[in-house]
Parts: sequence; structure tokens; C-alpha cells
Amino acid sequence: MPAFSGSNMEKLTIYINPERCTGCRACEIACAVEHSMSKNLFGAIFEKPTPKPRLQVVVADFFNVPMRCQHCEDAPCMEACPTGAISRTKEGFVVLNANKCIGCLMCVMACPFGHPKFEPEYKAVIKCDSCVDRVREGKEPACVEACPTRALKFGTLGEILEEVRKEKAESLISGLKSQGMVYMKPVSESKKKEDLVRPMDLYLAYSNVVWY
Repeated sequence: MPAFSGSNMEKLTIYINPERCTGCRACEIACAVEHSMSKNLFGAIFEKPTPKPRLQVVVADFFNVPMRCQHCEDAPCMEACPTGAISRTKEGFVVLNANKCIGCLMCVMACPFGHPKFEPEYKAVIKCDSCVDRVREGKEPACVEACPTRALKFGTLGEILEEVRKEKAESLISGLKSQGMVYMKPVSESKKKEDLVRPMDLYLAYSNVVWY
């Protein structure tokens, strides 16, 4: 496997951490709203065609995995598209122009991740575009911004690897951290001589008491 080059490390990407995903599907809702006409949750509900998310949370074994387009370096969907509806932006995102899509499903069959999806309402294929317009405005993709557990991270490959490396290092040494020590006064099984109570002591203590 070739080493990452400088250009690779500067590539913008979304990192998925299934261990943090709770399956709340906030990312799906945010994605659908972002790709709606109103850009508003309450307005999107009444739109026709219904706004659809470009990613899907899939349950795999015991994990929830937000599956999205990987924006492959050698994108097979782009190579398979006969109309040139799929292209790559200057940021490196693989995007689809629905106006050029004829619904032939060649991209759907070519994708190894099963990502592009044909939507009958749209009469075209839809796919993740990494919210390229938001990114150009300096924002995170909608799915990343909406995730409450930070199961999704956005940034350059170098930034994400550095953050993941730090998290893994902290996890690795977590078992080596010394716990706070609590010092307790040792308890003797036998009481000291002065702590023992004798019957005569009780008698003298109550000798001056007058009982009626």
C-alpha cells in the first residue's frame, strides 16, 4: 500500500466512528433538510418531492454505521456514468448533477459501497456531495454538524488522523493511570486499655445519682 503523499493528507474527508454512533439518525434528518428547497425542517416536511437523505445509518452486528459516499480517488461511479452526470469538484468531492442523470443505474451497480440510490420521486439517482456549498462557506457538512456524539468528524485527512491518534493514545494509557489513593486509619482488633469500660467505672459514675 503506498504511503500518503502531502496532497493526500490535505484531502477533505468525513471520518466515521461507529463506536460513538447511537443510531439517533440526526445525520439523516440534517442531510435531508440541507438538500431540501426550504433548508428548514418544518418547511421540508411539506415539500414535494420529499427531501431524502444522502446517507443512511446501517445496523451492522452491534454497531450503527452512518454509510455515506467515500468520494473515491478512482470513483467507479464516475467512470460508469454514460452522460457525465457525475464529476469531481476542486475540493475532491464526487458530486452528481441530477439534470444530466437518465436513471440508468450504472453508477449504482458500479459503487462497491452500495451508496448511490435511485429515487423514483426524483426520477434520478441521488448521492452524497459532502455539502460542498456549506464547505465553501467554511461550515461543516450538515451530517457532521448535527451529530450529537461526534461520531462523524470533518477535516483534512492529516487533521483527522492526528485527532484519532491522540484519542487512541489516551485510550491505550487509560489503564495505566494511577487511581486516587485513600488513606485510612488502621483499625485495631483489640481496644486500647484506656478505651475499655469496666463495671466499677459505671458504678462510680452513677454513685451520686439519687433514684426515686
